[in-house]
Amino acid sequence: MTDTPRSHGRKAITPSLKPRDLMAEERLAGVWTAQVITLFPDAFPGVLGQSLTGKALKDGLWQLETIDLRPHGIGRHRNVDDTPAGGGAGMVLRPDVVGAAIETARKGWREGPMPLIYLSPRGKPFTQAMARSLAAGPGATLLCGRFEGVDQRVLDHYEIVEVSLGDFVLTGGEIAAQAVLDASVRLLPGVVGNAESLDEESHSSGLLEHPQYTKPPVWEGREIPDVLMSGHHGEIAKWRRAEAEKLTQARRPDMWAAHRAKKP
Repeated sequence: MTDTPRSHGRKAITPSLKPRDLMAEERLAGVWTAQVITLFPDAFPGVLGQSLTGKALKDGLWQLETIDLRPHGIGRHRNVDDTPAGGGAGMVLRPDVVGAAIETARKGWREGPMPLIYLSPRGKPFTQAMARSLAAGPGATLLCGRFEGVDQRVLDHYEIVEVSLGDFVLTGGEIAAQAVLDASVRLLPGVVGNAESLDEESHSSGLLEHPQYTKPPVWEGREIPDVLMSGHHGEIAKWRRAEAEKLTQARRPDMWAAHRAKKP
């Protein structure tokens, strides 16, 4: 027999409050919701509690809750992992533990099903298009792995999408989860003051962003390009477009090829 978890470990978070027990009535209806399944709930909101995302969290433009894996653990010691089947180094998160945490998360899906994402180095690369897709929905449930990863059966059972930040390995998914949430939350209405800036930044149009300059006009003998000081908005737009294309071609030939392929 295994012990029944004492609590489901669900916490709602705002930057001005310590994590607290989440009650169903405390959820804000119709607000974009981020759920994070993690062994380290105290890692949140982390940097998400700062700057624009932190202010938006405090103002109720989005909401964040953590689901602690440990209370779903097995036995007196609340074990969440075990040795890999077939042998090998490290430990693997158990499917029954992760599955129980996912079921706890699903009970909070008030606005309908939310995407289930596992932060994994073998996942498909996270993109700006993914961030826009997440921002357009009701929210997302993110699973943060640890050790050697998660039992494949739970990933298959819940049809969890594996997403990667790049070709490198982190000690866990918490940092990656914060990056995915930051990229998505900043696209929500009202989070970024000047919404037009979202249209001009890197990846929004399939190109890297053009160089940016500000005061003073001369620094260490380097001047701001004359066209930016001309006041001629048409010429400035042409210069910025040309610089964006030049940077993309030089630094991201893969993006440049995809951009060229989309042109009529």
